[in-house]
Amino acid sequence: MTTTDRQITLRFMAAPTDVSSLGGGVRGGRILEWIDKAAYACAAAWSGGYSVTAYVGNISFGRDIDSGDIVEVTADLVHTGRSSMHIECRVASADPRLGDFTEASRCILVFVAVDDDGKPTPVRQWSPTSVDDVARSQYAVQRSQVRDQITAAMAGADYAAPSAAPEAATRFLAAPTDVNWGGNTHGGRVMGWIDDAAYLVGTQWCRGEVVTVYMGGVRFYAPIRIGQVVEISARLIHTGRQTMHVSVHVYAHWPREGRETRRLAAHSLTVLAALDENGDAVTTRAWEPHLDGDVALDAHARELIAIRGQRRPAREHRMVEI
Repeated sequence: MTTTDRQITLRFMAAPTDVSSLGGGVRGGRILEWIDKAAYACAAAWSGGYSVTAYVGNISFGRDIDSGDIVEVTADLVHTGRSSMHIECRVASADPRLGDFTEASRCILVFVAVDDDGKPTPVRQWSPTSVDDVARSQYAVQRSQVRDQITAAMAGADYAAPSAAPEAATRFLAAPTDVNWGGNTHGGRVMGWIDDAAYLVGTQWCRGEVVTVYMGGVRFYAPIRIGQVVEISARLIHTGRQTMHVSVHVYAHWPREGRETRRLAAHSLTVLAALDENGDAVTTRAWEPHLDGDVALDAHARELIAIRGQRRPAREHRMVEI
């Protein structure tokens, strides 16, 4: 590990337990956990205290990371608000025999510094001076504007209307291994759960193997504590030619207080690609919404695609149309 007050690089070897259960490369959920840990370390170093994940911007998974690869996760502070820290994370990997690192994923995370009562607290401000740092800070501000549009669009979507959409749900207790030293579940762990639930919907719909190619609009609303019941609800809202767009909600409540007290902890949109036996993206069957609520959410997914404003290839050998 190398670090400065505004940059940290984690380096380690991808393990067999990091890859997909059915083979292939490292799961998207595990990469998100790596990203969150590096960004948290960077935020803690800059703020000098405890910070929480507030938002994770659009992340595409550019190519496979294989078990045995050397992985580098670099987190850079690129912009500060009053209590927020915008951190750009880059994931690269290399065959240890060759040492030639190539980028696999990149995204911007927003962390908020909090005091002992969990209230936002000011952080020292960073003023970029180099041309590169100024450009990266300006990009973070631009992404904030897009983030606000995505947040507003996601907040306006109605998930309470009757639905016939394919869905999946998981339920379990948050364990001590899921939390950080502040007692809350790691944001990266929550994103791993989101990835798992989306995977269930994708595999059930296409009746084959799928891979996460994009995750966006990950908003964290409330902390999840050890011993709370975690409920994750995933729902197909749109299909592209090769992709399935799955909206995922994460809820939490204390078991002694009952399910009616559950509250929303996180929300995200995950895009998965259907794969053939060779691991290449293939056409997936289209889902046609008929109920009014499903039609509205399908339009919502199309709106998010338009807001993002671009379509990115998921992997170098899997060109997919989101």
